[in-house]
Amino acid sequence: MLQTDLVEKCKNNDRRAQLKLYRQYCDAMFCVARRYLHNREDAEDVVQEAFIKAFRKLHQYRQEIAFGAWLKRIVINNCLDRIKREKERLLSVEDVFPEISGEETEGWMVENSLSPKMIAGAMEQLPEGSRYVTMLFLVEGYDHEEISEILGITEVNSRTLLFRGKKKLRELLKAYRKV
Repeated sequence: MLQTDLVEKCKNNDRRAQLKLYRQYCDAMFCVARRYLHNREDAEDVVQEAFIKAFRKLHQYRQEIAFGAWLKRIVINNCLDRIKREKERLLSVEDVFPEISGEETEGWMVENSLSPKMIAGAMEQLPEGSRYVTMLFLVEGYDHEEISEILGITEVNSRTLLFRGKKKLRELLKAYRKV
């Protein structure tokens, strides 16, 4: 069955089609959620909430983009919402990270000797604001316009946070190499 046919059946509340679509994407979406949430149960909850939201708002899905990309954005937004809810009080990004001048660096690469676990561990040590921007940019592949929409920040702040996140990540990864 074609993806578009499956989505159309889901729009008509076909439970079998919904289950099939769920099974097709649940593992990948769980992996995305785990990159943002440390607790397995929270990640599972977010994925379930994302599927419920996706099925409720399926009429808004435009087939110009892949269904998986659309769903991934819902999962990421749900993760970020959960993180925000857990905070008692959030400072605005502008207060925490004032704008800096300079362009972001291009062609950012890490050495092959660094394991994915080391890189993930280093990313977890980044300050929260720059961690999410860095993950959205480097891991998820979003551009600054999309990141600014997802996080509710300006594109300038997205660039600033990415610049700082990459700089700090480089420092952390250098420390791993010395170990």
